[in-house]
Amino acid sequence: MRPTYAYLAPAILAASLSLAGCSGGDDAAAPPTDPQPSNPAVERLLDEAWPDGASGTVVTARDGELVHCRGIGLADREEGVRASCDTVYDVMSMTKQFTAAAILKLEMLGELRVTDRIGDFFGSVPKDKRGITLHQLLTHTSGLPEALGDDYAPLSRAAMVSGALGSRLGSEPGAEYRYSNLGYSLLAAVIEKASGIGYEPFLSRQLFDPAGMTRTGYVLPDWERAEVAVEYDEAGEAQGRPFDHPWGAGGPYWNLRGNGGLLSTPRDMYRWNLALDRGDVLDRAASAKLFEPYVREAEGGDSFYGYGWVVQRLGGGSIAWHDGGNGWSLGLIARLAERDGMVFWISNAAHRKGGWNLARSERALTLGLIDATLGARG
Repeated sequence: MRPTYAYLAPAILAASLSLAGCSGGDDAAAPPTDPQPSNPAVERLLDEAWPDGASGTVVTARDGELVHCRGIGLADREEGVRASCDTVYDVMSMTKQFTAAAILKLEMLGELRVTDRIGDFFGSVPKDKRGITLHQLLTHTSGLPEALGDDYAPLSRAAMVSGALGSRLGSEPGAEYRYSNLGYSLLAAVIEKASGIGYEPFLSRQLFDPAGMTRTGYVLPDWERAEVAVEYDEAGEAQGRPFDHPWGAGGPYWNLRGNGGLLSTPRDMYRWNLALDRGDVLDRAASAKLFEPYVREAEGGDSFYGYGWVVQRLGGGSIAWHDGGNGWSLGLIARLAERDGMVFWISNAAHRKGGWNLARSERALTLGLIDATLGARG
């Protein structure tokens, strides 16, 4: 679940786009359940920027309203199911923003503080890790390794915590930015300790339900199998749906839980953006913490990590974003709070050997969609 980090530039798209045209798959069955708005400006951008064969969905919003929410190509090639605004995708490392929001919700509820040390939640913390705070886990400055193993290895919560506490630190806590999926899995365990319930039930009750996100989670939403996108590798071979890989009864095992693997729809991701804007899940102070540029990701770079979000300057304001990839799918969410714009795009077939690779065009695609959305007038 490591991000691609094709960093976004601090200006609206100026580069020319030269990718192949967009394929809509009009001869396939369509499963939409709600209106799927299409905007001409966004469609023109996609005709240039979205490579033929890279199926997925794009949603954009401005001033709190959907501008565009349409599928491209097929969510399931074998069954001919078209991608739509309501297709369920693995949102991969974008999961981290929900884990971060859950920690801030618990802080609002008085159950913890981001300055708390991990020893407040786990016993027998080794000396080298006693100073690690929740803030450091949230900002990837704990020094913990990226992961303990493969995303789908059958790792229990207890084994994950034990492995994290017994791991070798890459740097002193608080000293530098080192991206760590393991740190976010520890945060998921903290959420369970502090709340007294499971990670997904807490997110469902405290975040997803208030935001109207009825189709987001690991196992709680009542999805039909056909609604969930099949993922495809670089050879175009089907790799199954996310839950076709080894999962526990309550969702993915603990190398993935909390840092990735949540399933959601583009429409639900729009609802999440709206809930953040309206204060439906976090108060203003808590929400501001998500987007505070705490730590520079690379020396000399212009991107900073907040809590589950990357933050960069953009013109007179800022852009908050996060991507995610798992080797088959790729996606990105971006917010421009000062300009009230939002973009989310995701592909279940993100690259083709000898052909396209959306990771290479991530920056241009995202900024182009922002430009088209902010300039759209219906």
